[in-house]
Parts: sequence; structure tokens; C-alpha cells
Amino acid sequence: MRDLFDLSGKVALVTGASRGIGESIAHLLAAKGAHVIVSSRKIDGCEAVAAAIREKGFAASAFACHVGEMEQISAIFEHIKSTHGRLDILVNNAAANPYFGHIIDTDIGAYAKTVDVNIRGYFFMSCEAGKIMREQGGGVILNTASVNGVSPGDYQGIYSITKAAVINMTKAFARECGSLNIRCNALLPGLTDTKFASALTTNDNILKKALTQIPLGRVADPDEMAGTVLYLVSDASSYTTGATVIVDGGMLA
Repeated sequence: MRDLFDLSGKVALVTGASRGIGESIAHLLAAKGAHVIVSSRKIDGCEAVAAAIREKGFAASAFACHVGEMEQISAIFEHIKSTHGRLDILVNNAAANPYFGHIIDTDIGAYAKTVDVNIRGYFFMSCEAGKIMREQGGGVILNTASVNGVSPGDYQGIYSITKAAVINMTKAFARECGSLNIRCNALLPGLTDTKFASALTTNDNILKKALTQIPLGRVADPDEMAGTVLYLVSDASSYTTGATVIVDGGMLA
């Protein structure tokens, strides 16, 4: 029986991959045979992760891209087309959450940065990937959303709003791209031990309150998100599109 999780010969782009959940995803997809393009805003972090993957004997390269900048989105897809000639998997994982505070005190700068990265960035990354996938006969898009997109997090108003948009964006792309053999699904992580979530995990009062709402009683490790992503981008989920998979230790339950 063939390995449904085998990604040999696939080219995968993972954004926000210099640390945290994105780094874990990049390592696992490479271990399953994909050539992984490790991307985030700063090339040094990308190169470090790509080098670590290559040291394990797997295939990876690095390319810096700030998904909040349209010119940089164009540049990375030109690179992919000229270097690889195809793209089988896009993992939209880069995200911005610059503001932690009461929603009515959100300033325009924090609002714009969060929307530009989390909505506009995901949207146009998906559009550009989709154009390549349409030409080659198919592909898979995976969006990292959040449980906050279902139940807004305290003092994370605009971030939660953008993640709700990502969930609906996932369904919109799934509906319109299914006929092109392009699948689109979303991962909804719960509280995970990353630098991105440090405002929550390093505050004892917030953390204690959060843990009382998580049946498994602990914060997730980034590696615990990667397996779900592997399922959603592999042939194991060949009839799954428009799905939102919650990985939150039971919090929303």
C-alpha cells in the first residue's frame, strides 16, 4: 500500500517558517520528501532553518518574503516559477499580531499591519499560488488560522477578526478552486508555545486562566501542529477541502 503521506517530488512554500509552528511544518514536510522553500521576513532566520533541514539530508531552500508587501509577494512567486517551475503546496503561516490590549484602543497602524499581513497577504499569496497550480493541474493551500477566529481572544480583537476572515477565505477558495483540483483547508491552532504567543504564555495570570479552559491542561508544542498540516497537504486528505481543523487541546469543546 502506498504511503498517503509521501510528498516526494513536491515543492512546498511555507511562510512564517523561521520559527514556531512554521518551522515545525517545514521540517516535517521536508522529512516526508518535499522540497521546502522556507520563507519569512528575514533571510537569516530562513537560511538557518533551511540549513538545519539540509543537515538532516532533506531538501530545502530559503527566500525572504514579507507577505504584507505586495512587491515581495510578486518576487517570491517569480523566484518559484523560474527556479522550480511548479508549486504543489502553499502553507500560509506568516501572521501579524502587533497589538495586545482593549479593542477600542486599537490604533490605525496596528490595524493596518494586522489586516495587511493576515488578510491581504494570505489572499494574494493564495491567488499567486493558485495561478501556478491551475496551470499544472492542481495543488493544495493550507491556511493557519486560529481558534480566535471562532471565539475571539481577550485583548486580541483585530487579530481575532482577521483570523475569522481567514476561515471564510479558506472556504471561498475551496468552493471556487475545487474544479481546478486545488484544495484549500485551514488549521486552527489553540494556545501554542511560540514567541508569537508569548504575551499569553509568559503572563502567569493569563496562562493559568487559559489552562483552566483547556481539557488537556497544557500548552501545545509547535510540533503538535505539524502532523495535522501534513495530513491536510498530502493525499491522505484527497477528498478534504474547505475544512477547518481545530487543534486546541479541547478548548473550544
